[in-house]
Amino acid sequence: MNMKWFDIAKTRMRESGITQEELAERLGITKGAVSHWLNQRREPRLEEIAKLLSIIGMKGFVVHPDGTISDGDSSESNVSYVAPYVKGKNYPVLSSVQAGSWCEACEPYTLKDIDLWLESDAHIQGDAFWLEVEGDSMTAPVGLSVPEGTFVLFDTGREPVNGSLVIAKLSDSNEATFKKLIIDGGQKYLKGLNPAWPLVPVNGNCKTIGVAVETKLRLI
Repeated sequence: MNMKWFDIAKTRMRESGITQEELAERLGITKGAVSHWLNQRREPRLEEIAKLLSIIGMKGFVVHPDGTISDGDSSESNVSYVAPYVKGKNYPVLSSVQAGSWCEACEPYTLKDIDLWLESDAHIQGDAFWLEVEGDSMTAPVGLSVPEGTFVLFDTGREPVNGSLVIAKLSDSNEATFKKLIIDGGQKYLKGLNPAWPLVPVNGNCKTIGVAVETKLRLI
């Protein structure tokens, strides 16, 4: 078989009942971006095509630079192998208040109160939840930046180390805060990625709830 990837993708989506909205959710992009890809208005990278095809059930195929797919040899460096898609696990999106209460109750949230769940295939060592970033304290002009509106997945079972991006709760607040953990000579600090954000020393007045392991940005 040697067909253009977008032709077989649209055919397979119709056959399986997968919508552009569902595909966008699984890819972590917008529905508009999926439409641009499928209608050839924008060209995704080979690895993006491979991921898309794996989601719609294409297994064991090769994506070529000219946009065709085949069941041929994938040993060339300029092709991308389509591995079987393995659905990730859905985790709840919490507010900063809900996240802040995570460490204070056996059941920090109830399922009926969660309006949004997002998928991830990240390796999680404990429980996990997503939090939507608010404000500009984690927006950096260069390097790593996590701007407002980004969804961040936190693993509550992972041990924070120097440089980890963590969600923490200060004893004088009922809300959780998302910052970078700095450990210097035994002293711990919380620091925003925004250089305008000062170092905040923390000792017994702060409890780390989880470590950031993944980000997702939804535009619509």
